[in-house]
Amino acid sequence: MGKKIKFTNVEQSTFYVTVRKRVDAYFTENDISIHANGAMWFKTIFFLTGLLSIYLLILLGGFNATISILLCVLLGMFGAFVGFNVCHDAIHKAYSSNATINKLFSFIFNLIGASPYVWNICHNIVHHTYTNIAGHDEDIDVAPGLIRFSEAETVSKVQSYQHYYAFVLYSFAMLSWVFRKDYKKFFQKKIGEHVHNHPKIEYFNLFFYKAIYYFLFIVLPLLVMNISWWQFVIGFLVMQFAQGLVLGLVFQLAHVVEGTSFPFPNDEGNIEEAWAVHQMRTTANFAVECKLTGFLCGGLNRQVEHHLFPKICHIHYPAIGAIVKQTAAEFNLDYIESSSFGTALISHYKTLKRLGRETYLETPYINRQIPVLLVVEK
Repeated sequence: MGKKIKFTNVEQSTFYVTVRKRVDAYFTENDISIHANGAMWFKTIFFLTGLLSIYLLILLGGFNATISILLCVLLGMFGAFVGFNVCHDAIHKAYSSNATINKLFSFIFNLIGASPYVWNICHNIVHHTYTNIAGHDEDIDVAPGLIRFSEAETVSKVQSYQHYYAFVLYSFAMLSWVFRKDYKKFFQKKIGEHVHNHPKIEYFNLFFYKAIYYFLFIVLPLLVMNISWWQFVIGFLVMQFAQGLVLGLVFQLAHVVEGTSFPFPNDEGNIEEAWAVHQMRTTANFAVECKLTGFLCGGLNRQVEHHLFPKICHIHYPAIGAIVKQTAAEFNLDYIESSSFGTALISHYKTLKRLGRETYLETPYINRQIPVLLVVEK
C-alpha cells in the first residue's frame, strides 16, 4: 500500500479558518439552518414527482415511438437531476440534521441506478479529499487509456482525438454505472489509497438494490408495455445515454477546465499546499448567475463552495458564494469560474485538446504510449 497523501502547507490553513468563520457567522447571524429550507423541499418534490410521472407515462401511456423516445430522454435527465438535487446532498448528510431523512433520500440513489454506499466511498471520502490527484482521485479515471485528464498520465495517439470523442463516451457513464462500476469499485481492495472493509450487510444491499433497479427498468417494462424487445432496448439505451451525458458534462465541467490544476505529490508523497487551497485550485464554478442552471444542477455548478462546505445544503451556495469569493481574493487565491454553461463547455473542450492532441504532438515518440482500448470507467 502506498502512502496516504498529506496536505502539508500549514501557513495556508489561515484561508480556510477565515472563510469557515465567516460562513458560520452568516448562518448564525441570520438564524438560518445549514440544511434544507422550503425552496429545497420544493425542488425535491418537483424532481421526484417529475421522475415518477415520466416513468409511469412511459410504462402505462401507450404513446407512439416519437413521444416515447422523448420521454425516455426526459426520464434519463430527471434521473440525473434527482441525483444532483436530492441524493447528492443526502449522501453528504447536508440535506437534513435528521439522519433518517438523509438515509431515506440517499436510498433513492439505488432507484436511479447507483449504490449510495459505493458513491460515499468514491465521492465523499476519496474524491473530496484527493481532488484531481492522479492515482488517488478515481473521478478523473473516466476511461483509462481513452481519456487523459492529468498530465501525470502518458499520452497516446488515440487520446490526441479525445476532444472529439470524449463527449460520446460520457453518454456511456450511466450504463457503465448500472452494470459495471458499482460492482468493480465495491470489490476493489482499495480505491485510490483508501482501503475499505465492507460490512456484511453491504454485500446484500449491493445485489438486492441492483436487482430492484433491474426489475423496475428492465423486467417490469417488458411485462407491462406492448413493445418488442428491440424497441425496449432502444428506449432503455436512450434513457441511459441521456442520463450519462448530463452526469458526465456537469461533473467534468467542475474539474477539467482551463485554470484547474492536477497537482503531483512531492518526493515524500505529499501535496505542498493546504487542503482548502488545493480545493480552490482543482475546482471550478460555471453559470452561477443562471437560475435555471442552479435549479437543475443542484449546486454542482458551484463546485468551489461544495468542496469547501460539502455538509451545507446546496440551496445556500449562492449566499455563501459571495463570502468565499471575497475571502479568496483577500488571500490572492484564484476563484475559477465560467460565466455560462457554454463557456465552460468550450473550456473543457480546449483542456481535452491540450491534454490530448497538443501534448501528443509535443511528446517524443519514444515516450508515447501504445493505445489500448479499455472499457469506460464512469
